[in-house]
Amino acid sequence: MKMYEILTKKAIRTKLKSANKKQLLQDIASIASEHVGIPYMNISKSLQQREILGPTGIGNGVAIPHVKIRGLTKIFGFFSSLERPIDFESADKQPVDLVFTLLAPEDNSGTEHLKALAMVSRVFSDKNIRSKLRSSENTESLFAILTSNEDSKAA
Repeated sequence: MKMYEILTKKAIRTKLKSANKKQLLQDIASIASEHVGIPYMNISKSLQQREILGPTGIGNGVAIPHVKIRGLTKIFGFFSSLERPIDFESADKQPVDLVFTLLAPEDNSGTEHLKALAMVSRVFSDKNIRSKLRSSENTESLFAILTSNEDSKAA
């Protein structure tokens, strides 16, 4: 799986002004709803419920909220950077400022969803990539950074 298969330039947002985790998930749901044509409330509710199961903050200022949504036919990715880091209940207790959201089809067996999650996790485990993402506000640049490692160890 390749990043460019799930992420488009239109799915990248910078400097979100979300004040807390709940508002951030609502903001992401709004962006995603416009992009995939699924009602905002369905996405928002699913994202909130997923966080109740366990926070998706993976550390180093990164969160990867991920849910399965009825009505989708493929996996979609959304990248957001925040104007100010917020508490995301991450294991390392660090606030989050980089968020990559994955929406997968509900009827998906799970393997594609897991491949996408593993790929995104690998990208964000790279300290240099995180640094580049934090220093750029240009959508074109962000897309290039996120898709630049495509020929490496992708699943």
